Amino acid sequence: MAVVETIEVLTSGPLTSLQDLGRFGYGRYGVPPSGALDIFSLRAANLLVGNKENEACLEITMFGLKIKTLRDVVIAVTGGDLRPFCNDKPLSMWVSFILKEGDTLSFRGMKSGFRSYLAIGGGFFLTEVLGSRSTNLSSGFGGFDGRPVKKGDIFTAHSLHPHLETEGRWFPQDLIPRYRREWRLRVIFGPQDDQFTEEGRNTVLNSPYQVSHQSDRTGIRLAGPSVERRPNVHESIISEGVIPGAIQVPGDGQPIIILVEIVTGGYRKIATVITADLPLLGQIKPGDMVTFEEVSLDDAYEILREMEEKIKGFRRRYPPLPRRLPALHSVCLIQTYGPVCG
Repeated sequence: MAVVETIEVLTSGPLTSLQDLGRFGYGRYGVPPSGALDIFSLRAANLLVGNKENEACLEITMFGLKIKTLRDVVIAVTGGDLRPFCNDKPLSMWVSFILKEGDTLSFRGMKSGFRSYLAIGGGFFLTEVLGSRSTNLSSGFGGFDGRPVKKGDIFTAHSLHPHLETEGRWFPQDLIPRYRREWRLRVIFGPQDDQFTEEGRNTVLNSPYQVSHQSDRTGIRLAGPSVERRPNVHESIISEGVIPGAIQVPGDGQPIIILVEIVTGGYRKIATVITADLPLLGQIKPGDMVTFEEVSLDDAYEILREMEEKIKGFRRRYPPLPRRLPALHSVCLIQTYGPVCG
């Protein structure tokens, strides 16, 4: 089946890239997972348009992306509210819509959160690199030529699947996260919390921290009270593996929350953000305030189970559409009817 052009990028915004759930198993070679920072929103967007949860989506940061559709496509926008507009009408989020050929979709500024996720029914036609279509920006591979999306990019797809029939799916309001400017992240202490003083541990749990403008997809830098380490330990340790959510404390005592573009670090980790709260890290923006709450390992498992049940319940209601040719990543172009904008 011939490849067809699907969308054209008119403006790219500060940072827009293609991400899926990430690539795993290559950390030993220095390859980070990359992938969406807010995987809950990415998974929801894909299910809304009938995709499997790990299809690549456009991760849009802050504002500025504007695209034109070259074929009829069904889309869904989830995550932070960056004020999406279809032509000149506001577009509802967490709902699937059909964009007709020639329509424009733009993101005009942050209302809440920091990143939006745009899924297209059938998925973007991309080559997998090390088992993922995520863009590794620092190394320049994956996604679309290993770089951020830019003006003039045209994405292609195969015209195979009936995803246009998914128009009108909606994600339950009570399951949609609320994005604020003050965040409380749940953590488990360790693995090197014993190398900090009791006062240092208390500082982490009882102090507000402001998100620095130096934050990026590698990590969230925090500014606030210094976290005190024990006097008999050095500022750094021998570099070792790190995971997303690990809270490093460098020599200046200012915590850094590790994200998805790094696999090793040489600073002590006083605590780790629980898995269920990792999607929130993708919506925290410079200037926001962050506090931490300690939970037990059992609590962390239970909170994660609750989050997964939300996704499973929606997946049971709207299962992904079957692929006719599993090797192809396609967008359906079947003619259909219905409103474009809501």
